[in-house]
Amino acid sequence: MTGQPEVSFDTDPGRYRHLRLEIDGEIAWIVLEVDEGAGIVPGYDLKLNSYDLGVDIELHDAVQRLRFEHPEVGAVVVTGAPGGVFCAGANIRMLARSDHSWKVNFCKFTNETRNAIEDATAHSGQTYLAAINGTAAGGGYELALACERIILVDDGSTTVSLPEVPLLGVLPGTGGLTRLTDKRGVRKDLADVFATRSEGVRGRVAVEWGLVDEVVPRSRFEEVVRVRAREAAARSRPARPAGAEPVPLPPVRSEGYVYGTVAAEPGEHAVAITVRGPEAGTRAGSCG
Repeated sequence: MTGQPEVSFDTDPGRYRHLRLEIDGEIAWIVLEVDEGAGIVPGYDLKLNSYDLGVDIELHDAVQRLRFEHPEVGAVVVTGAPGGVFCAGANIRMLARSDHSWKVNFCKFTNETRNAIEDATAHSGQTYLAAINGTAAGGGYELALACERIILVDDGSTTVSLPEVPLLGVLPGTGGLTRLTDKRGVRKDLADVFATRSEGVRGRVAVEWGLVDEVVPRSRFEEVVRVRAREAAARSRPARPAGAEPVPLPPVRSEGYVYGTVAAEPGEHAVAITVRGPEAGTRAGSCG
């Protein structure tokens, strides 16, 4: 892919092509249903719920909208559309034909989106749960690792895997090994074995190794996920007080933003941010 096309990060749930954002009281659902033919640039199909920058732009938008526009939400479930895979990770054909700079910025943005999920769980009272209802491979499993709790369907075939080393000869690129060992406390020897098993791990073994938190038969999967989401929302209530007002996220404006004391004016390759001091007579406050 020679040259980078101009990319717009301006989107909203009414324009999503790759996921559904559903609000059900104190629980929100982010359902991955990637449109195979809607890559952000032409030349590849987004098969098996794989993602490119366009998918992650929508995911990032959903995370921020839930955090600011939906104070009533205390738990967010990330899952795949029924009948498919949870997520097959970053689209390999997209990566193979991309310029180096595109790959770097794609990976940076993907990492920042996963970090935003963890930050929302840690600091905003919106606990994220991954409901893996179909195989989660590579970046798809790394997306699940960004969530606080991982629930895996136990159907005899669905697996989690980090197949980058045996299949591609590269290390998992969006925090897979780090989150396994540092966040989930997976033994390093098991993490090493796991990262060399392209076929992945399923069922009770995935729980025993610490790769997921629980496995549930498909017949009870949705029921148990809803129970876990309600439990998480209940724990989140003190951090998200009842009656809180939503903070709307307006469309991105190319001419910039001007607030009472801050102005952001975009230039050709940079944004100038101007902070104005308080008006005369305003009492000074502390900044911690």
